[in-house]
Amino acid sequence: MKAMLNRLGAFARGITRPTVAAALFVALCAAVGPAAAQDAPTLAYLGTFLQNDNEGLEPTTDAERARLVRTGEEMTQLLGDSGQFRIVPVSAEERKSIAGGQAPGECGGCEIDHGKASGAQLVAWIRVQKVSNLILNMNAYITDVSTGRPLLTKSVDLRGNTDDSWSRSVKYLVKNLVLPANIKPAAS
Repeated sequence: MKAMLNRLGAFARGITRPTVAAALFVALCAAVGPAAAQDAPTLAYLGTFLQNDNEGLEPTTDAERARLVRTGEEMTQLLGDSGQFRIVPVSAEERKSIAGGQAPGECGGCEIDHGKASGAQLVAWIRVQKVSNLILNMNAYITDVSTGRPLLTKSVDLRGNTDDSWSRSVKYLVKNLVLPANIKPAAS
């Protein structure tokens, strides 16, 4: 017990003013972080869509359908965790409407209607273009709901059609292309 108290005393003596300042800075950042997230624009994620250029020769697989779901989950998780966006849910009715119609970006502005129905300031979606099992392209889009103006169109190439390549691609897209763009909707 005495040894433990000695170590604790040595630790306490080792605390310096810079250490206390650093601890206070970390605490302040933690306190400000949630407030900043509350001011972040709302974003509705409309889904991840596959454009299979060779459907007749290489039909879409169950593994690819599962990757579409996981990619959307990763995208919304990464965007929400960043604090730059507040993810709002898309209702089951809207999801059914999205699934039954043309894909966002190809539907004459339906993405704006889906965003309004979700109460979001921004809408986002991903399209994965499968040229072959070796060559794929992942495209991310973000549009301002109030103006209909595209705010982000970014793309990465994938080599290989695997869970790992899709996951690495969405992480790269968000970290290196989406978040640095510092996207803000038009003033309401």
